[in-house]
Amino acid sequence: MAAAARGCPPAGSGDRALAELLLEFSRAQYRAKDGGGAAAKVERIERRCLELFGRDYRYSVIPNVHGEICAHYPRHIVLLERDAGRDPFESTVQVGKLQDLINRSKMARCRGRFVCPVILYKGKHICRSATLAGWGELYGRTGYNYIFSGGSDDAWADAEDISEEDSALRNADSQLFDKVRGHDIKLLRYLSVRYICDLMVENKKVKFGLNVTSSEKVDKAQRYADFTLLSIPYPGCEFFKEYKDRDYTAEGLIFNWKQDYVDAPLSIPVSLTQSLNIDWSEYQSWDLVQQTQNYLKLLISIINSDDDSGLLVHCISGWDRTPLFISLLRLSLWADGLIHTSLEPSEILYLTVAYDWFLFGHMLVDRLSKGEEIFFFCFNFLKHITSEEFSAVKSQRRKSLPPGFTLEEICMLKQRDRGSTTSLSSDFSLGMESSPGAAGSFTYEAVELMPAGAQAQAAWRKSCASSPQAVLWSRAQQSEDRLPSAGVVEVKSSSSSSSTHSDNFLRIGSSPLEVPRSRLVSASDRESRLEEVRSAFLASYSRTIGLKAVSPSPSGAIGGLLEQFVRGVGLRGSSTL
Repeated sequence: MAAAARGCPPAGSGDRALAELLLEFSRAQYRAKDGGGAAAKVERIERRCLELFGRDYRYSVIPNVHGEICAHYPRHIVLLERDAGRDPFESTVQVGKLQDLINRSKMARCRGRFVCPVILYKGKHICRSATLAGWGELYGRTGYNYIFSGGSDDAWADAEDISEEDSALRNADSQLFDKVRGHDIKLLRYLSVRYICDLMVENKKVKFGLNVTSSEKVDKAQRYADFTLLSIPYPGCEFFKEYKDRDYTAEGLIFNWKQDYVDAPLSIPVSLTQSLNIDWSEYQSWDLVQQTQNYLKLLISIINSDDDSGLLVHCISGWDRTPLFISLLRLSLWADGLIHTSLEPSEILYLTVAYDWFLFGHMLVDRLSKGEEIFFFCFNFLKHITSEEFSAVKSQRRKSLPPGFTLEEICMLKQRDRGSTTSLSSDFSLGMESSPGAAGSFTYEAVELMPAGAQAQAAWRKSCASSPQAVLWSRAQQSEDRLPSAGVVEVKSSSSSSSTHSDNFLRIGSSPLEVPRSRLVSASDRESRLEEVRSAFLASYSRTIGLKAVSPSPSGAIGGLLEQFVRGVGLRGSSTL
């Protein structure tokens, strides 16, 4: 039964927008080519997403208005180019060239769901896609004459004697895969993707005895050998019916790894596991909570590495397990104050629900009808990743302040012209990449100082005495021409048919002297921020979609989680349903 009546949006404007989004999400399946009233609603949702992206990033848009690139990708695909705040890193990707590579490579992946960048972190692109298409899907798009040719994906059955006709078909098969997967590899390299995380529990998806999809890890020609491939098998959406049937309880819920179709073992390069205190050999004994936590720790560790390489996450179709981890990554990095730094909890929640789930084609209507509530699991799971161990901010040992400086003085470093003779940029740096705190609650552990001489100290104090304006430096020796004025957002749009960017800018912000909105947060702030997102989601979800209980609780109410939740958010008293 439904926990609450549908169609009753909360009073707050942000909550109302989220409620309207969830109602639309739960009633109709999004397709880019849909017209009529649905198109108007989608356009409103996409405008809101673009506005939220534009708060913190300069970006370009790849048009997909009629689904010509992919029918179940956003009609306006966002390419984040640069954080408009404190982060000096900038993407080197040009939207025109990216679009050309996308058009060439989209056939390589299941349902045409090509490799698409969705998060920009420290100049690295975190991408999503479906898995590689198998021979059946490829030939289905390129011509029906090969569909029932007897081949199997990109490998043929071993045989000692092959006829000339079979040999010709085999060569044609190999050439087709060389071509489309070659374009896919070019796209990955252009996005500087090095790490590919495959969530499939199968090596290849088989339907009706045919290999309908493949994956990089079983590419017989070793085309993806230059990438770092990680096989991290994770249960598909069907498993989340068990989650719902257990009263939305993930603790103690363990996937059955002995099923016939499960043939992809966990495989992670040792170099990526050494910094994590995890016994990966025990993965088949983990419950859903521990498995999701450990995989998220792995992904965070990868993107937080010192190299400049990007990350691709995919499952089979890329619309269930993939958005689960993309959404958790986005929310976790946001909670650390590392991305989307100007967004409030209700805003980052709207963005990830709308962009990562709805506009990338998650079939919520179908999943709800089957009880496969992976979407709800994602946001309810936030309570399990609030601790500092999931933070992307590097924890560093406490370091002593150099002689002559106080903590208060460090927090008021004066922003100087780079060419000034009294600038400290050449011999002083303040690192903010350890356990962080907001500017208003700066912690001792957050400070890492490079040696500074007495002359630099004296120059700094003299400059502070002559000028009252001060900002908090977050990185040493930043080139000011790469960092826009604080509080200013540049949003750049781009034409789909040309690699030449337009010169249309939307500038949002106030005085250039304003302290940047970018902020690092403490462990307690991280917890409160994620809990606020989770609470907002649960409240809106209850009012629009609602949870369904399998069996009554001993008190005659609606089941453990829902019982606790509806009371906690004040939807009803403790004595009434």
